[in-house]
Amino acid sequence: MNTVEPIRDKKLLKKVEEFLGNKNERDLLIFTLGTNCGLRISDILGLDVKDVKHKNYIEITEKKTGKRKRFPINSKLKPMIQSYTEGRKDNEPLFLSYMYNRMERTQYYRIINRVCKAAGIEHKIGTHTMRKTFGYHHYQKYKDVVMLQKILNHSTPQITLRYIGIEQDTIDESYKNFIL
Repeated sequence: MNTVEPIRDKKLLKKVEEFLGNKNERDLLIFTLGTNCGLRISDILGLDVKDVKHKNYIEITEKKTGKRKRFPINSKLKPMIQSYTEGRKDNEPLFLSYMYNRMERTQYYRIINRVCKAAGIEHKIGTHTMRKTFGYHHYQKYKDVVMLQKILNHSTPQITLRYIGIEQDTIDESYKNFIL
């Protein structure tokens, strides 16, 4: 199974945001939701305008787990959501394709791959990269694997560390620093 990696370098993360921002508001908002909330792409693309418009929290039932999830909309997302939903009807999908249907994950997969390559990211990228990027940077900031485990709905802290690539980073670092 091919696994994707998080975007660990914050400079590259900003570069991806700049590329997406120059492209269009929709694609940047999808990416920012993924990297700031840790939602799976299926949950992001499943949002309707009413789920985020004039809200302080996003409340969903995760498609994969069936579990309820509620989290605050942060200060970076709030103005982006307000701008993006202005004049939109509550009952329509938040993210529409160019054909005015609900956007599909394969369409965003192609977008994110193209943009990340243009930004100079060489490792394997996919839509799940956004969720892993959230997890990686959340862990780097708070060093609380149990909290992150709860946020990502993982069954053990070990799964969470492996998921965000911390186990492999630690192993690699130990090899680099082990010299006889």
